[in-house]
Parts: sequence; structure tokens; C-alpha cells
Amino acid sequence: MRRRLAAVVVVAGLAALAGCGGGDGTSTSSSTPKAAKLSLGFSAWPGWFPWQVAEEKGIFDKHGLNVDLKYFESYTDSLNALATGNIDGNSQTLNDTISSVSGGSKQSIVLVNDNSTGNDQIIAAAEIATVESLRGKKVGVEEGTVDHYLLLLGLQRAGMTPADVDLQPLLTDAAAAAFASGQLDAVGAFAPFTDTARGRPGSKVLFSSADFPGAIPDHLVMDSTFVQERPGDVQKLVDAWFDTLGYIAANPDESIAIMAKRAGVDVAAYRDYDAGTTIFSLAENVEAFAPGNDQKHLDFAARQIATFLVDSKLVDTAPDLTGLLNPTFVTARAAAG
Repeated sequence: MRRRLAAVVVVAGLAALAGCGGGDGTSTSSSTPKAAKLSLGFSAWPGWFPWQVAEEKGIFDKHGLNVDLKYFESYTDSLNALATGNIDGNSQTLNDTISSVSGGSKQSIVLVNDNSTGNDQIIAAAEIATVESLRGKKVGVEEGTVDHYLLLLGLQRAGMTPADVDLQPLLTDAAAAAFASGQLDAVGAFAPFTDTARGRPGSKVLFSSADFPGAIPDHLVMDSTFVQERPGDVQKLVDAWFDTLGYIAANPDESIAIMAKRAGVDVAAYRDYDAGTTIFSLAENVEAFAPGNDQKHLDFAARQIATFLVDSKLVDTAPDLTGLLNPTFVTARAAAG
């Protein structure tokens, strides 16, 4: 499972999202009494740090939400917390959600936070010029993560299989350090560990998530029973998200400072990672939930990932994806204008 420990945010382009919600974080539900507690998990990734802004600027409160926001140092722990019912919702990747569903967890995707568009990378030593050159080479990656998935996608495109490389299962930070010190021929990593890996002289990015648009989307995922029992609170949470994007667009410096503090980095470092993730607007959310025949559409992407996970033996059987995608709350927000 992915351990998203990146200190990343997308600021460029957020101004265009201001129309998704009130720039001051206000909402028509501001007078609604607080509901029962809602526990929401997130970890360090650009599409998820806005939740910290929502909490600190009182946007949850303005929607009448009683959110217990839980920050997980380990992304894997957040996945396990949702799968075992210890939290009501979590921000996580599509492939990790499908993996959880294949294991029996009942989860519903209600919002697209972002797409990884370059922050996940396969980095190789100077002498490795092509993906085909990885044949027989030591490649370090954290098994079951989205970077493992990215590696498999790249191998497949090159007509290769996992058996064609000497896969070295390591935690992402350890894999990046091992590659930087010359112990591996290539590594799969995400920012900021990509910086560690690229510190090796002559190293290069063979391919990244930018080469596979739509392959690594991130979502707000809710426990399916919670969605059925408390749809009003799910709607408020989705509305609060878009209002938060509006607040960030209107108050970028203040918002960046909040997110950088949560990430444990300075503002300058935080800004350096802004190109590798694309935050989804309301219109892009509506498009993503609509049926389609390419990676822009979640139904297509989910089927592709489910098949790929089975073929790559990352899960035993393809999960039932019925009810996984719930566009109700995004479409309601769009209809509200």
C-alpha cells in the first residue's frame, strides 16, 4: 500500500477553482446544527492537504460538520483504519481502494481530489537508457504501492513482465536511499524521495505518472454503510472540499503556510513540488464520474486497474465494483451552482 509521505501541493491553477465554492469558505449550510462526529483520515499528499485548511479555517464548522480530522504519518495505516471501520472516510488512491474492496471492504468513492501527473517516477542509473534496458536489473519498489503499479504499467507498455526484472521489495525511503548509494539499478518512488534518488550522478527519470494520464487518481473514499446512513453529511463534506479549494484560491499564501506546516517543511520547499499533481475542479469531477472509454473516466480506470491487479497477482480475484463509484454528491454540488 502506498505510503504517501510527499510534501507537495499544487498552487498553480487553483485560482481557476475559485468558482467551485465561496472564496471566503462560506456556505449556505453555515447555520446547520452540527451532526454526529465524522472521522476523516488523510496523510501527506498534495491532493489531501487542503483538509488541513478546511479544519483550521473553520470550513467544516460552517457546514455544520463535526469532523474528527485524523492525520496519519503512515498512509498504510490510514487505509487499514478505513478498511477496519475505525474511521468513516479517507483520502486514498484508486488502486488501493480497489485492493481494499477485493479484500472484502465496502467502500464508496464520492470525490476526486487529484491526479498524480509526474510526482510518481521510475528512476534509473545513467547506463539504463530505455525501459527494455531494465531486463535482469535490480529495481527497488515498495510492493503493492502505486509506484509498483506504475512500474508494471511501464513494463507492460514495453512488452515486458515483472519476471523480466529483479524486483527488490523495499520501503520507498529505503529504496530511494539504496538507489542513490548505487545498490540498485532503478527505483520507483514519489516526491520527495524522488529527490533522494535523483541525487545519484547521471540518474534519469525513465517514465513517470505523467506518461500514464489518469492512472493514479486520488479520492475521498467513504465507508459504504456511512454513505447509506448519513448521505447528508457526505454531501456537506464534499461541499466543504470545494469551498476549501475556493478559499485556497483566494488566500494562497495563508493556505500554503498552513499546508507546509502540516507537511513539516518550509514554504519554499513546499512550492517546489507543485508541478506533479493536478487538483480536480468540480467540472473535472463531474467528467471523471461520467461513463467513458479512457482513463479520464473512473469506471474505465477502475476496470483497467482491477484487471491489472489480478494479472499482476497483486490481488487474487477481481473485485465486484458495483457501487464503488458514487457520483451523487459531486453532481448535486454541480447542480447547486
